[in-house]
Amino acid sequence: MTVGAGGGGVTVPSDEELAEYEQERPARRLRPALDRVISVWCAIISVGVLAQVFFPLPQGTQFYLVIFLAAVLPITLLCYRGFRVPAFINPFKARSHDDPGVADWILALVALAVCVYPLFDFDGFLERRQAPSALDVAVGAVLLILLLEACRRTTGWVLPAFSLVFIAYAYYGGYLPYTWSLSHQGFNFDAIIAQFTMGTAGFYGTPLTVAASYIVLFTIYGAVLDYSGAGKFFIDLSFAAFKRSRTAPGRTVTLAGFLLGSVSGSGTATAVSLGTVSWPILRRAGYPAEPAGGMLAASGIGAILSPPTLGAAAFIIAEFLQVSYLKVLGFAVIPTLLYYLGILLAIEIDARKHGTTSGEVSEASAWRLFLRFGYHFLSLFVIIGFMTVDVPPFKAVVYAVIVQFGLSFLDREHRLTGKPLFKALAQGTRSVLPVAATCATAGVIVAVTTQTGLGLNLAEIIVDAARGLTDNHTVVLILTVVLSGFAVLILGLAVPVTASFIIAAVIIAPALVGLGVTRPEAYMFIFYYAVLSEVSPPTALAAVATAAITGGKVMPTMWQAWKYTLPAFLVPFAFVLTDNGAHLLGQGSFVGMVWTTVVSMLAVAALAVVTGGWVFVRATWLERAVCVPAAALLLYLAPVTITAGICLLLVAVVINLVRRQRQTSAEEGNLAS
Repeated sequence: MTVGAGGGGVTVPSDEELAEYEQERPARRLRPALDRVISVWCAIISVGVLAQVFFPLPQGTQFYLVIFLAAVLPITLLCYRGFRVPAFINPFKARSHDDPGVADWILALVALAVCVYPLFDFDGFLERRQAPSALDVAVGAVLLILLLEACRRTTGWVLPAFSLVFIAYAYYGGYLPYTWSLSHQGFNFDAIIAQFTMGTAGFYGTPLTVAASYIVLFTIYGAVLDYSGAGKFFIDLSFAAFKRSRTAPGRTVTLAGFLLGSVSGSGTATAVSLGTVSWPILRRAGYPAEPAGGMLAASGIGAILSPPTLGAAAFIIAEFLQVSYLKVLGFAVIPTLLYYLGILLAIEIDARKHGTTSGEVSEASAWRLFLRFGYHFLSLFVIIGFMTVDVPPFKAVVYAVIVQFGLSFLDREHRLTGKPLFKALAQGTRSVLPVAATCATAGVIVAVTTQTGLGLNLAEIIVDAARGLTDNHTVVLILTVVLSGFAVLILGLAVPVTASFIIAAVIIAPALVGLGVTRPEAYMFIFYYAVLSEVSPPTALAAVATAAITGGKVMPTMWQAWKYTLPAFLVPFAFVLTDNGAHLLGQGSFVGMVWTTVVSMLAVAALAVVTGGWVFVRATWLERAVCVPAAALLLYLAPVTITAGICLLLVAVVINLVRRQRQTSAEEGNLAS
């Protein structure tokens, strides 16, 4: 596809080409007849999921999870390729479809059989947990293999490989020397499989519960929003919202990314969707390819760090903490403000550095667009409003789906009548297939960690590594947090956000909690670093995708994305290292939240000077170097460090101001002469 830009055009990769940059692998291109059959099945699942909210099955949650997995696992094996064939020998490359083969159909039928097996005698199945029959173990083993394969097809080899390592640890851990921290009593194969299939910490544990009870409802809601025209409206409104100024294109991209993220729910997908529309405008405005790609990546990722939706891992946080989803949204409000402040400051600096123009963002009237299509915001407010009065999020989002369905009839072009409604329902379930496979497979890691006590053992090892360098509690905490941040980032480079959060939550969070960090602070720290892995070199999938759109070099685009998102990397340290940091998660007094937010804003401004190299005029290396400790001291949020940080920041600002005054005087002198 080519999008016009001035007198020329920019070639934008197709959806299939861009899909390779996502951590979820692209699905098959099915022939129309089979695609319709799969779509009908997905739409039926969506209807069943929506009905389950108001008419829950009397047998309980685990019974529902067994049915949900039986519904989605077979079609996951049909919709995603078994083994990716190199492009130059791919027999399907020139075809319009890529149907599953005989082996895929056999696997799908076997998956259906092993998933529904517990339903024939569900109570007896659960009662046999301590002494599973040979058939129970055989069926559970087959289900394990099929889940690993489904996860491999949708997200790659890394998470299945992790799972196999954990299974080996559960089996062979009893052979480790008893003096080792990681040793345990050891478990036989029957006990391991029973833990996976018959307990509440395995396949049918918290991760799949969240996917089947929350995430799928929000993917259905996102699809309904998209098919009712909300996505188009959000982009149009963003482009019309800003007047002609040199920062208008950057601000437009940021706002559009925030709004569009509510529809897509994926950082990389949002960045790609945004880039196809925005890059021609950014190019006309004078943005080089790499800074534009970095801005697009940062804007896309920001959507899943921000209320009102957040990413899928936020639902798991609520489940782990046993708090309302609205409470988790509250945790994210101030960090979101700081994240977007960092982006806007970077936009201001880049506009001056690159001499950008308005780029003729939009001739449309934002007010007229809002008056005509502003009703698309109502369903978002419905979610927040219902959760405010203690309506569970899974019910609130269904009410929002109903409201959005009714509102769609206000726009003749996007009415959710027969076919569009069918497509939205089908797309809602299709979008959750990779997430469901990931969550069910992640249950392996949760189960083994629970069964063997691995989480506490690894937490002890991490803390001991820090204590090996010093006995000072504060330094130990700092070192542990740094090690934890790197561990989550590295983990997130290889697996999707949801999986990396789950693994880190059961392994790394206990280390932080053991040093006095509260569970909300620990989980939110891990959540942010899991999300930020999508813009972290050397993989930075969101930046790779936007570089493909802008034609920029990949590594410079990654570093530009890192520049835009730097506050999000450092602010989480503030709410785990000091007691005052809890205010940044909306905890404590209102006055405390205000002053910590103001101080953190100063820290974000100092970081913008460091990465952007600009205050009133271009900053020198000395001014930027002074702002590094200034930002770190401010983010520590203690009275002494805040005072020192403000003093250092003032030094850098005064030096830059004096230099600007001298430059102005010199320019006036040259003009006079």
